[in-house]
Amino acid sequence: MATHQDGIFSEDVDHHVFLEFSLRGHEKTLPQTDLVVAPLDGGAQVVAFGPKLADVPLTGFATVEGLAGFTAPGTQQDIFVWLHGLGRDELFARALAWRDALAPVADVAFENHGFKFRDSRDLTGFVDGTANPKEDARCAAALTEDGGSFVLGQRWVHDLNRFAALPVGDQERVFGRTKADSVELTGDAMPKDSHVSRTDLPGTKIWRRSAPVGGVRDPGLFFLAFGADVERFQILLRSMFGLTGDGLHDRMLRFSKPITGSFYYAPPVATLESVFGG
Repeated sequence: MATHQDGIFSEDVDHHVFLEFSLRGHEKTLPQTDLVVAPLDGGAQVVAFGPKLADVPLTGFATVEGLAGFTAPGTQQDIFVWLHGLGRDELFARALAWRDALAPVADVAFENHGFKFRDSRDLTGFVDGTANPKEDARCAAALTEDGGSFVLGQRWVHDLNRFAALPVGDQERVFGRTKADSVELTGDAMPKDSHVSRTDLPGTKIWRRSAPVGGVRDPGLFFLAFGADVERFQILLRSMFGLTGDGLHDRMLRFSKPITGSFYYAPPVATLESVFGG
């Protein structure tokens, strides 16, 4: 099997930079750059392509029109660069380098800076990524046979005041897990419209690499996930937004909303080197 991009599974992370680029015109030839092979001090990177550049079948993210007016907007972009590691300075320097390298053909459409919050919690106070597959199972969830990976990127904005106004027990029923130690609720204690209930579905395991982002005016999450196919993302989105025919949507949508959405494909290392090597 071809070698996947190591940054997909690199977990020693305190800071993130999420860059989404939009191509100008119909340009599909990317500038030559050694950034794809240059070491990133204290960090790692992943580069992925939208439908215009991916060498596999890939459809752009279409807006999801859900129940009760809940929507997931499609804001499909063309190139995604995710930088993550221990030092924000080195990540920012690499982000500037990618901006300059791609400047002849693309502009930065969206830029989000993420960070580790306390003991790897979301800004709601709940542990993020509890259900991530472990060891070899993460490769089965995230990678195609040739070492590529499909990517879902969404910027979410939280209504933290509204969520914090709930008693802790009600907060736990929103997510389907306890707040202090992230233990999944069981039996009658688990609502059918909890986040766990709407996303823990057979055959839809994904590798989550989300991070808190934003400032005091727009606190939220950059939801980042890797999958062996796009369909598992589509299944999860339909379930969350109430499009499965059971009349339920994810209770979390009352307190958080997505404002961007794109699908990408992160090719194996050899393909990436070929694309940027001329």
